[in-house]
Amino acid sequence: MASNRLHSHPVTALAITLALRGYLAVRTVGWFVTRPQTRGVRAIALTPAGQVILVRHSYIPGWHLPGGGQEAGETAEQAVLRELREEAGMVSHGAVHVRGTLQHRPNFRRDTVTIALVEQVEFAFRPSLEIVEAGAFDLDALPVEVTAGTVRRLAEWREGRAVAKDW
Repeated sequence: MASNRLHSHPVTALAITLALRGYLAVRTVGWFVTRPQTRGVRAIALTPAGQVILVRHSYIPGWHLPGGGQEAGETAEQAVLRELREEAGMVSHGAVHVRGTLQHRPNFRRDTVTIALVEQVEFAFRPSLEIVEAGAFDLDALPVEVTAGTVRRLAEWREGRAVAKDW
């Protein structure tokens, strides 16, 4: 895993983490008031070796499927590929298969999340303020800190089940 120069100094790392967590707290209050409806994507991104790519954020714990917001006028496929480039450093990919859409309701939001499988992903990760680590993991040897939602999405895909209605 690549090291992050921005996070190499403990005081800098703490300041960045606290600033991002503070931003999330303020944003949550805004979501409570406005109850926004958003569209997002998450990728089950597989390397040519069959490993799944997961990312770790600077501001929330755990390993997650790469993904993020879907911009106006952008298809789910376009959004998932953009997010893989931004978060994991994707340099090439194979087929993209939309698996389904589910509802996610954290922190007073009304999110609709599209899950897509992206095959043959090659990536060259570079740390950022948002994503501090990315890695490719064997499906039977996921990191201990992988989130429950990530485990559920991977199990649905591996078992050939449809994407659940809710996150």
